[in-house]
Amino acid sequence: MALPKFIVGMLFALAIVIGWSWLGGASVGTTLVRVIVCAIVIQAGYFVLVYALIATSTPTPADLARDAERKLKSSEVRESEKLGARRSLH
Repeated sequence: MALPKFIVGMLFALAIVIGWSWLGGASVGTTLVRVIVCAIVIQAGYFVLVYALIATSTPTPADLARDAERKLKSSEVRESEKLGARRSLH
């Protein structure tokens, strides 16, 4: 989910909490506590969602090529192997 969509959704959810509190006759302090708790829960959920998306993502071809280049630059690879591998990447 893109950040602008998340922010709009979060503001909409907080507006619902404010309306619910107002219609329920809650005090300003209670409404403020509800809004803060709701914002914290939404932020934590968004963090977990983004973390899960990153953790389960598969490497792209660009990631694989970058990893191959890093291996070429390491000291463990002999010079003759670097040339052969570099030609196969490009």
